[in-house]
Amino acid sequence: MSPEALYAAIIESSDNAIVAKSLDGTVLSWNDAAERIFQWTAQEMVGQSIRRLIPADRQHEEDDILMRISRGERIHTFETERLRKDGSIVQIAVLISPVRDAQGNIVAASKMARDITAERSLLQSLQSTERRFRLMADNISQLAWIAEADGAIHWYNDRWYQYTGTTPEEMDGWGWQKIHHPDHVDRVTEKFKRHIESGEPWEDTFPLLGTDGEYRWFLSRAVPLHEEDGSIGCWFGTNTDITERRASERQISLLLREVNHRSKNMLAIIQSMARRTLGKDSPFVGKLEARIAALSANQDLLVERDWRPVPIAALLDSQLRMLGDARAQVHCDGPTIELLPGAAEAISMAVHEMATNAEKYGALSVSSGRIDITWTVANGQFSMHWRESGGPAVSEPEREGFGSQILVAVPKGKLRGEVQVAFPDEGFTWSLTCPAEHAVG
Repeated sequence: MSPEALYAAIIESSDNAIVAKSLDGTVLSWNDAAERIFQWTAQEMVGQSIRRLIPADRQHEEDDILMRISRGERIHTFETERLRKDGSIVQIAVLISPVRDAQGNIVAASKMARDITAERSLLQSLQSTERRFRLMADNISQLAWIAEADGAIHWYNDRWYQYTGTTPEEMDGWGWQKIHHPDHVDRVTEKFKRHIESGEPWEDTFPLLGTDGEYRWFLSRAVPLHEEDGSIGCWFGTNTDITERRASERQISLLLREVNHRSKNMLAIIQSMARRTLGKDSPFVGKLEARIAALSANQDLLVERDWRPVPIAALLDSQLRMLGDARAQVHCDGPTIELLPGAAEAISMAVHEMATNAEKYGALSVSSGRIDITWTVANGQFSMHWRESGGPAVSEPEREGFGSQILVAVPKGKLRGEVQVAFPDEGFTWSLTCPAEHAVG
């Protein structure tokens, strides 16, 4: 193949439009790619002015191109718009060079054009996405940031800089440690690094320094964002100001403790009145005091948890602690769950009542006795069972007393469930079943 034929083949096989034009803009050659991009055939374009491709508001570009080519300038790639045959717009990147004859005279121009419509569309889409992300990130109430896979932070939203009064240069990498309280920064850094290494979502609470020189408390969270191969590409984190909420919670906690203190004082007054009225040696007074103690223990547990759901294991421990060595004869088994405050009150009183009876008359009255407390959550139901074995024979009481109300009526009413008690030869049993939503937090 001759050099001329090879050159012609290269031009025709190119994905870029390659066009030659005279110094007045008349098209001299038009390859196949030019036909694909602009829809005009070579027969339709050769001998015609290149200006038919140029929108009316861009005709000045051709004037500038021809003037610069005439001076021998090479026009480096620039992006512009041209018209297809059907009148639609095509985005192109253009490179234009002067063509010289053997004597070095400029006789024409060589134009190479690449269709960048898809690229521009993708770029605009990405730019639009970035604008929307920034609008969202810079206008949310939280401080927000993005960390690299190794934990170094290189991007913060505007809220961060507004609150901290810092600059991107100051905060780059691990610069955020500068605005942490010195009493907390080491603990926070250590925990954050552990989560970066493990890849587990991170959560912490700590104070951050504001532009006013004051520290405010923030609830901070970060989650890993994964690449297609499963590796962590970056972390997205937020800091939510909880200063007022924290103060309110502390105030509520103080009020709850004050209410708890006053109610316990009232219970003490009731105990004193019962002793004076019935005598301190009265069996009724003993039972009343035991029940008041159980109620107080449960109330202390609820107050300590700010009246939030209580772990069932902690509740049972608070009510069975009074058994002393006999506690070893009680075996508990069930999933790790938390009981709603109302359920905790009803169940704790029932457990205390059954434990007291077992110690006096049932399985705990002998060293060989055993109590099994089990609970389950399945199919939307919460179930709890108390089974005694190995103790003396028991029988159903001849009449129902206040204890029966605590074992049956109270949990049944509060939890809208069913309670069953039985007195088989092997030992007393008690079962509670209710909708899980009424018991489990």
